[in-house]
Amino acid sequence: MKVKALFLDIGGVLLNDGWGHLARRSAAEAFNLDLKEMEHRQELCVGAYESGKITLKEYLNEVVFYKRRSFTRAQFWKFMTEQSKPFPKMIELIRELKIRHGLKIAVVSNESRDLNLYRIRKFKIDEFVDFFVSSYIVHFAKPDKEIYQVALDMALIPANQVAYIENQLMFVQVAESLGIRGIYHTDYESTRKKLAALGLGLENLNFASSRKRKRLKHENTDSNRHS
Repeated sequence: MKVKALFLDIGGVLLNDGWGHLARRSAAEAFNLDLKEMEHRQELCVGAYESGKITLKEYLNEVVFYKRRSFTRAQFWKFMTEQSKPFPKMIELIRELKIRHGLKIAVVSNESRDLNLYRIRKFKIDEFVDFFVSSYIVHFAKPDKEIYQVALDMALIPANQVAYIENQLMFVQVAESLGIRGIYHTDYESTRKKLAALGLGLENLNFASSRKRKRLKHENTDSNRHS
C-alpha cells in the first residue's frame, strides 16, 4: 500500500529536544541552580505543562522561580529558546519528500505551547508541514494512542498509508499498534533507507525536486503577471 502521509516528531527528528535534560543541565550551570531540585520539580509538572494545563509562567514558577532569583523570567526564557537547534539534513529530506511524492506532512509532538510555536516559526517548520497535533492543543500526550488517532482523523488517510518517524521506540510501537508504519529514527542515513523500503525512493531526489521547484516558481510568476 502506497504511503500517502508522513507523521513526524519534532524533537529528535527535525530539531534537537530543545528543552531536554541536557539543556536543563546547561541552564543549571549558567544560572547557578540546583539541578537535582530542578529536575525533581520538572518531573512533577512537565506533564501538565506539555499538555497545556499550565502556562509558561506557571511552569517557570514551579521549576525555577519558586524562590527569589538574581535573573528574570525573560532572561531564562531567552536561554531556553537558544537551546533549540535544527537538523538541516532531516528538514531538507522531509521538504524534498513532500515535493517528490506529494505527501501530506503532519507533526505529532509532545511540546508546550510557547516552545512549540517558537520552534515552528524559528526554523520555518510550517513551510512544509500541513498540520500540527501538539500535546498542548489536544491536552494529552504520547504515548496516549488518542494523539495518533487525532492525527489520522485530521489527515483523512488510512493508518496503513501513513509512515511515522520518531526517535522514541515506545512511541513508534504505540503508533504501529494502530496500523501506522513506524520508522524508529536513530540517524539520517538509516531513516533514508527505511523510507526507501516503504516506497519513498530517494534516487535523484535533489535533482527532481529542484526542477519541480523551478517549474512551480515559474508558474506562480506567470500567474501573478496575468492576474
